[in-house]
Amino acid sequence: MLRIASLVYLTLALIVMAGCAEPPTQQIQEAEKALKDAQETGAATYSPDEYAKLEGTLAALRKEVTDQDEKFTLFRDYGKAQQLSASAKADSDRIKTAAVLKKEEAKAAALQAQQVAEEAVKATQDLVAKAPVGKDRAAVESIRNDVEGLKSLLKQVQASIDKEDYPAAQTQAKAIHDMSQGVSTEIQSALAKVGKGKPVKR
Repeated sequence: MLRIASLVYLTLALIVMAGCAEPPTQQIQEAEKALKDAQETGAATYSPDEYAKLEGTLAALRKEVTDQDEKFTLFRDYGKAQQLSASAKADSDRIKTAAVLKKEEAKAAALQAQQVAEEAVKATQDLVAKAPVGKDRAAVESIRNDVEGLKSLLKQVQASIDKEDYPAAQTQAKAIHDMSQGVSTEIQSALAKVGKGKPVKR
């Protein structure tokens, strides 16, 4: 009787072990999809640390599955792999939500920076129209060319916004604003020298 009971326990143990010996294929696929979904929402850009952590979880999951695959069938245990896949999916959902929010904030900031840059270029254009020519004609023409260049750069800002690369759009817009300020200072200095205006404090 004792021998029969032992056999029953052994059989149950083998069944449990066999159940853990099958790789969690579906869960792994879901974890891989979770990483892809997070990437598509812009998590790598707007939640880089969290996204890197998610990549690390996926890497650990792949390694765990490989390690278990290399073991003899009865000794395989994919329990840890299942835990990692569940963790990856949960983290992905949280990261996607955060990334979408941060992306919207970045978009608003990029649009604001674009508007500020456009206003700065327009103000510089207005100053160019007042710039004295005289013997400094070549210098004035150079400044006008600089302003035309700034107008062209504004197109790059819009292109970045269209591609939803809002960090790049912000950087470009700030650079245009700073360059516009520099050109404006040159023109104001020229106007001051001929008594047609005074430098404006920014």
